[in-house]
Amino acid sequence: MLEKELEAKFREGVKAAGGRAYKFVSPGNSGVPDRLVVLPKGHIGFVELKQRGKKPTKLQERQHNILRSLGCYTAVLDRPENIGKVLDEIREAGVGDAI
Repeated sequence: MLEKELEAKFREGVKAAGGRAYKFVSPGNSGVPDRLVVLPKGHIGFVELKQRGKKPTKLQERQHNILRSLGCYTAVLDRPENIGKVLDEIREAGVGDAI
């Protein structure tokens, strides 16, 4: 499965969960994850999408580690059957103060 096909399935899964999957681009910060996911009740996480079996680059790993060190949920997703698992992990990772 191509990365763009996985990304489309992921966006559909996030939408079905009542959330948003924003394309994350941060000028001057190469290697940040592809998607910033916001789920109901303040659950937020970062997701890097890859073709099956592909690994993040060293730069991506560094950015993921920075986000994790700040307490952010960060995952690499390379197969559609793990979409539900990633969404569950985002829900379990912590909750912001919802207004």
